[in-house]
Amino acid sequence: MSIRDLGKKLETISAINITPFYPDNKKIDWAAFEDNINYLVEHGLEVIVPCGNTGEFYALTLDEAKEEISRTVEIVKGRALVVAGIGYSLDTAIELGKHAEQAGADAVMIHQPIHPYVTNEGATSYFRKIIEALDIPSIIYFKDPALSDDVLKELAPMEKFVAVKYAINNLPRFAKLVQETSGIADLTWICGTAEKWAPFFFQAGAKGFTSGLVNLYPEKSFEMLQALKSNDQETVWKVWKEVLPFEDLRAKYNNGNNVVVIKEAMNMLGLAAGVTREPVDMLNEADRREVENILESWGMRNRVSAD
Repeated sequence: MSIRDLGKKLETISAINITPFYPDNKKIDWAAFEDNINYLVEHGLEVIVPCGNTGEFYALTLDEAKEEISRTVEIVKGRALVVAGIGYSLDTAIELGKHAEQAGADAVMIHQPIHPYVTNEGATSYFRKIIEALDIPSIIYFKDPALSDDVLKELAPMEKFVAVKYAINNLPRFAKLVQETSGIADLTWICGTAEKWAPFFFQAGAKGFTSGLVNLYPEKSFEMLQALKSNDQETVWKVWKEVLPFEDLRAKYNNGNNVVVIKEAMNMLGLAAGVTREPVDMLNEADRREVENILESWGMRNRVSAD
């Protein structure tokens, strides 16, 4: 598969799988992890992203991240693209990327550095050196509004830079960037803020979106994708209204609920998700009831556990 062919295959839903942790010791439950990956592939997801934020990447040790990438490739067995999340320091990101290559991942997604002191030139150098160090293609996860889009414009001509997961919810800014890079690169633009923002990003040039919802309700995510691709606006906004309360709950506490809402909903539906690791805690009772109410509104109440 050529680099550009891979870029086109990203014009879909990027499934950000969870990392299930045992409640007692918070070690990874690898059996539940395998179930989660198989669930995604068997429900038609064509891009699996281990070590993403929904997978609590920054709560994993380096060895755990490597094992998660390796296990994902082994479980998927070529049934979908595997895009491995990498990050931390420059050298560590390259180490993770090299591991992903050796494990058989199709591409990497480079997390944006979480260091509190970042400059445009420093970020450009960080991404460039990682892309240059790896043989497989790279996707950049871009989410800090303080960073200039010039970072992406400067990197855009690089051959192994194939896509951007853009997670800054500034639509005029995004549309301008897409238009300014259209003549110098063939990048795939991915809405990095899931179903809630996908309709807006697609209007501005996105061709795919990321999703945590697919871990429990992939049918609804695909309904959104197909409606967006066919320009079925009536269905787009019907689905948007249905998923909005769930995504708003995930965004609560400055996105602190992002992962735990997914896990709580999965557990309620009998899909083993375990608990979250610090610095995220379990849902409070009010938010937990809201998850139950949302599942009931989706017609899933009969699948919710009795407790």
